[in-house]
Amino acid sequence: MKEARISVVINTYNAERYLESVIESVKGFDEVLICDMESTDNTLNIARRHGCRTLTIPKGNLSIVEPVRNFSIHQASHPWVLVIDADELVSDALRQHLYRHIRQEAPSDGLMIPRKNRLMGRFMHGYYPDYNLRFFRRDLTEWPPVIHSQPKVKGSIGRIPRKDKQLAIDHLDDRTMKERLAKINLYTEYEIEKRKDRHYGAAAFLYRPLVRFLKCYVLKGGFRDGMPGLLFAWLEAVQQFTILAKIYEHKHQEQHD
Repeated sequence: MKEARISVVINTYNAERYLESVIESVKGFDEVLICDMESTDNTLNIARRHGCRTLTIPKGNLSIVEPVRNFSIHQASHPWVLVIDADELVSDALRQHLYRHIRQEAPSDGLMIPRKNRLMGRFMHGYYPDYNLRFFRRDLTEWPPVIHSQPKVKGSIGRIPRKDKQLAIDHLDDRTMKERLAKINLYTEYEIEKRKDRHYGAAAFLYRPLVRFLKCYVLKGGFRDGMPGLLFAWLEAVQQFTILAKIYEHKHQEQHD
């Protein structure tokens, strides 16, 4: 079946750390396309050694990859696209699930896929299933150039069940506390523009971080992950508080300019 073909698209920049393992995990697909943003390490050599198709694109703003995702997915050769980051693994069970999906008589045009995240070497229950829309029909999809945005699919969206963790993307990234705090500072900057027209009262500074903490630590079972689970839940709460603080600061500055 001509339509039952899948391209895997991976955007890279100096991604040699995990790339060998990532490519090995997706070698069963019909195409692996590496869209590289002018890496200066061994990224392209690894990709070519594994027979991947490679494209080089201007690196632009290296703090976020979303602006180049839309270009990348439309360079894929096949009608179905799976987008994977250069620090994510795809299980054989997930690959088989995706091929079964597209061979259905009327498959969904996109699929939300759960993702497993880590802290201090442990899987974090408090962040699971972290659904992302990563699988879709290429011709029905556009990816907005906005940090942490999801692709826009003109069609039906399905969802892979969270109960079978073998069908989840495995996120290898395991940053230090210093790196995680730096990411919180960076990502919360992008939230200012997205939420600047919303009003948050003083109570939000208490309940939004608290709700996020309780959701991660209690409702999702982060308590099962020991001290890393507790730290992760607090980091989630800190991120919520930081967003609110920066929005308040932004509005305060506007009022006094």
